[in-house]
Amino acid sequence: MADKYVPADVESKWQTRWEETKLYRQTVQPNVPKHYALTMLPYPSGDLHIGHWYAMVPSDARARYKRMMGYNVLFPMGFDSFGLPAENAAIERNIHPAKWTYANINKMRRQLRSMGAMFDWQREAVSSDPSYYRWSQWFFNKLLELNLAYRKKAAVDFCPHCNTTLAREQVWGEDRHCERCLTPVIKKELEQWFFRTTEFADKLLNFEGIDWPERVKVMQTNWIGRSTGADVVFRTEFGDPIPIFTTRPDTLWGATFMVLAPEHHLVKKITTEEYRPEVETYCQAAARMDDIARESIEREKTGVFTGAFAINPVNNERIPIWVADYVLMSYGSGAIMAVPAHDERDFEFARKFGLPIVEVIRSPERKDDDGPLTEAFTSKDTGTMINSDHFNGTPVLGAVEKVTSWLEEKGIGKAAVNYRLRDWLISRQRYWGAPIPIINCKKCGGVPVPDDQLPVVLPEEVKFEGVGSPIKKMPSFYNTTCPKCGGKAERETDTFDTFMESSW
Repeated sequence: MADKYVPADVESKWQTRWEETKLYRQTVQPNVPKHYALTMLPYPSGDLHIGHWYAMVPSDARARYKRMMGYNVLFPMGFDSFGLPAENAAIERNIHPAKWTYANINKMRRQLRSMGAMFDWQREAVSSDPSYYRWSQWFFNKLLELNLAYRKKAAVDFCPHCNTTLAREQVWGEDRHCERCLTPVIKKELEQWFFRTTEFADKLLNFEGIDWPERVKVMQTNWIGRSTGADVVFRTEFGDPIPIFTTRPDTLWGATFMVLAPEHHLVKKITTEEYRPEVETYCQAAARMDDIARESIEREKTGVFTGAFAINPVNNERIPIWVADYVLMSYGSGAIMAVPAHDERDFEFARKFGLPIVEVIRSPERKDDDGPLTEAFTSKDTGTMINSDHFNGTPVLGAVEKVTSWLEEKGIGKAAVNYRLRDWLISRQRYWGAPIPIINCKKCGGVPVPDDQLPVVLPEEVKFEGVGSPIKKMPSFYNTTCPKCGGKAERETDTFDTFMESSW
């Protein structure tokens, strides 16, 4: 026996034996209980580090335990190899993203093998291999068939110099500049593909039979952000509809102004010439802010008047329409009714800009001669409706349901549920990703590439300059024929978000 343990001698010997005997190769055994083990596939950044192994050890330990308990264990490994770092590396090193990526995969594969985990390397999955992303494209087609994939315009972070969208982690600093070229980032509306994740919001809130820690359930509940209330339609003086969602329809009579998100499509239309320069300047500044900063409670509220007015549908009051960056297009309709007497944020805004504050819910502790409100009264359980026409004297508890029924009777609103959870935006105007399998035909619209023609392979013979996606400049890639009518058509040149490959 050796006097001391020499890992290089001992481990390589046994790893070679494991490989020769195919110790961890999974084969079908119908009469043996099965266990599927999976850990997150690492991004091929170039070197294995302790963070990778920290995440893999628990999975490996459990897989070994299940194997010793008699289970037929399948434990694959692979690489989540599409994404932004490869594009950045290509620019910095003047090499093709594929060359950089696969060189790193070879290196990290050797390192992972040396760790001695019970991965079945025969089952290796590399997300940038066409044989793998064929199935990502197939999933897309199936979701499209089920009306769970769709296309619409959406605001994205956009670098005007690089001519491309940016992920949140690529926007740096308080001035929100592009990590590549330092150009100030703007918000831009582009046609994007989405998955209807909101279709499953309520199912994601059902934790029955799931053994999760309570804090995780709370995190998921807050992330989904289910709110009940009413959809109500306000209109501009010229008849343009402004739909809003509110959790407090019982406070509609206290709405003294409206606020639109800077990106709202009505802003340009309704702003008067007198206020246009100020509104345009404000909207340009808002386009360079991220949503987290805009929603911050600590941040002082800002806004500008559009010069336009809306009509409150419950009392026909004429109320001003403002633009403010604390309202987001990503939540609700991008418009809110502001009830400063009963919402802290609206109260702060009204006080700052001298807007009316009309009390419509009277606190039990408040008297008629107490003077103007000094803070918003926000209770949903106590108080009585006042200044609300025939609802005067109605207790707040239960008032939401009564007012909602009245709105439905009058045809000006209806009960609704809203979610903070958004549909998943899966489009990227980038090169290093799986092409979205859609063919755009002037006659037939967007037509999915037939399953038997998948995968749509990402062309590798491109000139990668880092400004926009090179496949947008490749007629040999995008010029094609429509699968439905046989006419001239063009392939979609957007690619999938990298999580599209790693999420299944």
